[in-house]
Amino acid sequence: MKKYQVGEFEEIVMLTICILQSQAYGVSIQKEIEMRLQREASMGALHSALIRLEEKGFLKSKGGESSEGREGRPRRYYEVTALGRKALDYIRKNREQLWSAIPNVAVKAKFTSF
Repeated sequence: MKKYQVGEFEEIVMLTICILQSQAYGVSIQKEIEMRLQREASMGALHSALIRLEEKGFLKSKGGESSEGREGRPRRYYEVTALGRKALDYIRKNREQLWSAIPNVAVKAKFTSF
């Protein structure tokens, strides 16, 4: 279903938000991705993904309290919506279906032939 399609980075962002739960805001999401995946996540790419996911209805956000260290700007906290959870379930089922369709001999072989 096209309505559940997301890119790899968008999927990673949504999964990270699920991990962080109520502590999911820009910097915490970025740090979690970098720590867990040893992968750089630029703040620009992250914010673009957050905006796209919110526009698709997969995320919702709310402003937190402002803090002195942020010069009065409040953090924006994110959570995955029910539609976002359906999208993640859809993605997971599709990946599991593809992995299970690979013959056992191919799974045991090294993927160096690709």
